[in-house]
Amino acid sequence: MLDSLLDLPLGLNILVIDDNSPDGTAAIVDKYGTDRVHLIRNESKAGLGSAYLKAISWALEDANFTHLCTMDGDGSHRPEDLPKMLDCAKAIDVVLGTRWMPGGGIQNWPKSREFISKLGTSYARMALKSPYLDLTGGFRVYSLKTLAKINLANIGSQGYCFQIEMVRAAQSVGATFRQVPIIFVERATGKSKMSKRIVLEALVRVTLWGLASRLSSNADKLHYVK
Repeated sequence: MLDSLLDLPLGLNILVIDDNSPDGTAAIVDKYGTDRVHLIRNESKAGLGSAYLKAISWALEDANFTHLCTMDGDGSHRPEDLPKMLDCAKAIDVVLGTRWMPGGGIQNWPKSREFISKLGTSYARMALKSPYLDLTGGFRVYSLKTLAKINLANIGSQGYCFQIEMVRAAQSVGATFRQVPIIFVERATGKSKMSKRIVLEALVRVTLWGLASRLSSNADKLHYVK
């Protein structure tokens, strides 16, 4: 992933969040030997949401950065899809890499996993009355001017529900969105960290958000706004 991203003619800086991983990720990054690759080590596993928030805070501290792209580190998100997303980001606040749209797709997933993923996204879209086709996808580009408007202290999700909450937060500060098709490739090694607890968190939070929006049109209107 690091080699592929550095080879893109984009002048990227890459931040790796190592969430106390046992697989040697931090040691690889430490030895990379370029000032374009950065590392944050967590002494204990803090969860997906915490890792994303650390990355956002890190990017916001550097006035030279204009955008933050989030990607999985296991090869599932293809670096070759990034240039078209960054091109869209020139005029759009949030670019959502989207599997479930024409031109997008997945590789090497069993039909059962594809069904579960589509079902979860469909439920979230229905509950939140959202037009976006891949609310749980982690391949995105955010403008830092949009992230700077969000009260990150009020982002409470830890699992994959974090992606859904970030869409809600960006909507609350008036961000513009565009969906871009991507191909998601199942990792060649390792296994997913998806658990029953993560699924339950998403189900409960999405349901509560959906109910709140139906009971009050102003629900959470200022919750994420600084």
